[in-house]
Amino acid sequence: MSCLFCDIATKKIPAKVVREDEYTIAFHDINPAAPTHVLVIPKKHLTSISDATEADAALLGHLMLAAKTVAQELGVQDGGYRIVLNTGTNGGQSVLHLHAHVLGGRALAWPPG
Repeated sequence: MSCLFCDIATKKIPAKVVREDEYTIAFHDINPAAPTHVLVIPKKHLTSISDATEADAALLGHLMLAAKTVAQELGVQDGGYRIVLNTGTNGGQSVLHLHAHVLGGRALAWPPG
């Protein structure tokens, strides 16, 4: 079964890539909810955080650090930013590949939804 984000990670589908390393790739969201809205995904397919195991602990830590680096590189760290993982339909997950949203560039309300 084809996965949109796996296809982006393998460059089968183009994206506006912000950064990439051995384990993750970060790219601009096509429907941004903030002035800065980047998705950071693991290159390994995981449907959601619910599917992660102890064996994925290092990858998950790397994903969070990559999200932090994206915020720094895009200049939203000082003003503040949000990292969001949506899980499942009720959690707002629309693509079934684990991804972290990095949102910034404006004041973000709470609660979010």
